[in-house]
Amino acid sequence: MSNVKNANPMKVITGPDTRWSYANVWEPKSINGGTPKYSVSLIIPKTDTKTVTKIKAAIEAAYKEGEAKLKGSGRSVPALAVLKTPLRDGDTERPDDPAYDNCYFLNANSTTAPGIVDADRQEIIDRSEVYSGVYGRASINFYAFNTNGNKGIACNLNNLQKIKDGENLGGKARAEDDFATEDDDDFLA
Repeated sequence: MSNVKNANPMKVITGPDTRWSYANVWEPKSINGGTPKYSVSLIIPKTDTKTVTKIKAAIEAAYKEGEAKLKGSGRSVPALAVLKTPLRDGDTERPDDPAYDNCYFLNANSTTAPGIVDADRQEIIDRSEVYSGVYGRASINFYAFNTNGNKGIACNLNNLQKIKDGENLGGKARAEDDFATEDDDDFLA
């Protein structure tokens, strides 16, 4: 195992308590006719200050690296505070969703499929193992964008590592859970 420090200041590996929501990681989907992308919303507990600090530093690094792009044809580079940034406050933006209580969240996407492994770094092939609600780490990169007048910092999804199962956030029970008991007395009634 390498002890080499991460050379890319815009890359972050989230902590193991990061929860995945809207996990669209097996097939790319198009939103409003755009380029099909793989995506996931990463819910990060505010108590995971190490991950939050790394993300804020990576956003700052992406801002500095992308100043020319952000300036575009304008006279100056807009302040980071006025730009769209990916790290959002769940208490403010999703107050009615308990999954976002005392958490930050960000959306990460990519046009290429993320690598997905388990806690032992073995590739996950069974799609039912990855769903909205699992906990795991994510490898993400931040970059500046300036497209059609929209300027900001975005988050690219690299790879995912599932650490443990969690309650399904989609409201749908897993088949394994539905049929875990022998309660079929009413089946032929």
